[in-house]
Amino acid sequence: MALPGPAATRAAVRLCRIAASASSYLPSAAADGRRELELPFALVAERGMVVGGHRGMGMNAVGAPPGARFGAARERENTLLSFGRAAAHAAVAFVEFDVQVTKDGCPIIFHDVFILTQGTGAVYERRVTDLLLEDFLSYGPQKESCKVSKPLLRRAGDGRVLNWTTEDDDSLCTLQEAFQRVSPRLGFNIELKFDDSIMYHRKDLQCALKAVLQVVFEHARNRPVFFSSFHPDAAQMMRELQSLYPVLFLTEGGTSKHHDPRRNSFDDAVRVCLEYDLHGIVSEARGVLKNPSAVARAQESNLALLTYGQLNNVWEAVYIQYLMGVHGVIVDRVEEISDAVAGFGLGKPGLGRGGAGVDGAKTHQAEAFSQQQLGFLLRLIPELIEQRHRKDGTPYVTSQFLTLEADGKNSSLGSTLVPTD
Repeated sequence: MALPGPAATRAAVRLCRIAASASSYLPSAAADGRRELELPFALVAERGMVVGGHRGMGMNAVGAPPGARFGAARERENTLLSFGRAAAHAAVAFVEFDVQVTKDGCPIIFHDVFILTQGTGAVYERRVTDLLLEDFLSYGPQKESCKVSKPLLRRAGDGRVLNWTTEDDDSLCTLQEAFQRVSPRLGFNIELKFDDSIMYHRKDLQCALKAVLQVVFEHARNRPVFFSSFHPDAAQMMRELQSLYPVLFLTEGGTSKHHDPRRNSFDDAVRVCLEYDLHGIVSEARGVLKNPSAVARAQESNLALLTYGQLNNVWEAVYIQYLMGVHGVIVDRVEEISDAVAGFGLGKPGLGRGGAGVDGAKTHQAEAFSQQQLGFLLRLIPELIEQRHRKDGTPYVTSQFLTLEADGKNSSLGSTLVPTD
């Protein structure tokens, strides 16, 4: 278990070394004009934890009520508008987004495997990778007023197909456009998106990955970039194809089961990283919180560790991960959580620039927690995080958090409801 202070600093130094080694296999900077690139979360050396925006300023869950803690981003996800607003927040180190490759070989940014639109009395559904680029860009708002757009629909978690509308809309975009039009100070976590229901031939994976790499090599310049994927073979192949940009393995951390045994636990993810020489893990937050020793295993294996998931939209859950030694979190409530994390290093969890989170009189000095106190807190997590279902069948997580004062004498228990996928 990692504690803040010297241990966290040593872990951060290891991260920087991992990033440096990622470029050691390519020609020197003097030879090809590239500088040595670092992981966006190498900033943990000074911050202790970094924040990444999920699909920009957060994902869109169709049907989510306004103001919901999850899925109610104002901006359309995975768009230049959303990325640009994330870049405007200095505390946001990177954005995570999903890349697929169209039938004519263009890497585009879109999460869902299928794209839906409304026709004459019917809903039409197409696989994104079966579309030509021109077809893909014809969905949603158009950059040119003379072009007719196809309305975008999306399937909700309960199977309903709903209009996909947002308060602030924007056009769909390509990976190249994101590199060209988003502030270069913002890191890109490029998730290599593949359909779990398809058995891909190696040549098909390689063709898609090379198309992505071509854009990255031509346009990344000095922008911090790293790749991630749930697909073990795609992660391995991306690591083999290049050595400049780090590759991380995405895992649900044992919160669900897959046919591929490499995807069924956090320990499986560690083995994948070690076997394929990957740089780290991006785990569902529950997989780490229910299994606190996971952080130690990642650090012992010299792996970076980030998390994603709905619990990362609750600052208390993020603070616990900060104390555990998690290096970064991918979040939907970008402004709120990035402001809260900015306060962690100051001993003021939840009290970032926006002042959200806890009463100012109840600040914590993370460094004041003893190993015994933190161990007690972590032992409670597997018992206090549980899956339930609302009456309407929508799953949610009841997350209870124990608040320990710095002297360890007083405690209080609170709870927060967070919807799940």
